[in-house]
Amino acid sequence: MVVKSDRLPVPGETVLGGAFMMNPGGKGANQAVAIARLGGKVTFISKTGNDLFGKQSIEMYSEENINTDFIFSDPHLPSGVALIMVDTNGENCITVASGANGSLSPGDIDKAKNIIESADILLMQLEIPMQTVEYAAKLASDKGIKVILNPAPAAFLSNDFLKCLYAIIPNENEAEMLSGIKVSDWNSAKQAADIISSKGVDVVVITLGSKGAFVKEGNTYHEVPVAKIKAVDTTAAGDTFCGALCVGISEGLTIEEAVKMANKAAGITVTREGAQSSIPYRKEIQV
Repeated sequence: MVVKSDRLPVPGETVLGGAFMMNPGGKGANQAVAIARLGGKVTFISKTGNDLFGKQSIEMYSEENINTDFIFSDPHLPSGVALIMVDTNGENCITVASGANGSLSPGDIDKAKNIIESADILLMQLEIPMQTVEYAAKLASDKGIKVILNPAPAAFLSNDFLKCLYAIIPNENEAEMLSGIKVSDWNSAKQAADIISSKGVDVVVITLGSKGAFVKEGNTYHEVPVAKIKAVDTTAAGDTFCGALCVGISEGLTIEEAVKMANKAAGITVTREGAQSSIPYRKEIQV
C-alpha cells in the first residue's frame, strides 16, 4: 500500500496531501515477476494468508506465467503487507507486516524439494525465516545448484551459510552490514566486496543505486555504471535487478554482461510508479 507525497515525514510528523495506490509487491514476488517478464522460467515458493490478498496474488502470478504450485496457504496468519511512502525524488521508506511469510518453514521447502533440485538457480531473499533460507540454500548447494541471495532486509549471515552461495547481491547498506565497510563509492565497494568474498562467496554484486553496480568475480573486478536517469519511484528497482541478473546468468551471459542487463531493467523500473507494475518486459530492454 503506497502513499506518494512531497516529502517523507520525520518521526511524529503527519504530512498531508498525497496519492494512494495499492500494488502487488514483496521482494520475492517482485523478483519472480521480473524473471518471468524477462523470459525466465520461474517457480515461486512462498506462503500467503487464506485471505483476499493471498487469493488475488496467486491469480496475478499465474497470469504472469509463474508456477504457483508451491505457494502455500497459512490458515491462521494474514498475507504479508508492506506500507510504503515515496517522495517526489523517488526515495522511499517501507514497513513490512510479514504475516504468513514468517511461517514458511523447512517442511514447506521439503514439499518443493523436487522442483528446487531441477532448477538452475535458487534465488532467495530474507523476508522469510532465516532457518528456512539456510535450509533451502544447503539443499540446493548440495545438488550443485547456483544459490543466489539478495540479503534484504539486512541481517546477520553466518559464514557456513555464505559458503552455500554462488552469488550475493547486497545494496550499500547491506554490504556495510556484511563487511563493516561503509560503502559510498567504487573504492569502498571493492573493499567491502573483498571482505564478503573472503567469507566464501565467489561472486559479489554490490548495487550502488544511481552509480550502477560493483562486481567481484573470483579475482576479477568490474565497475558497471549506469546512464543518468530521472527517478520517479525506486520501489522494486533492486528486485528487478536481481531477477534480471538471474535471467542473464541462466542464459549463459557472463556476470558482467548479466549485470549490464540488470542495470538496464532496473533503470526502466525507476522511471515508473509502483512495484510490480513498474517491472519491464524483455522486449523493452536491449542486450
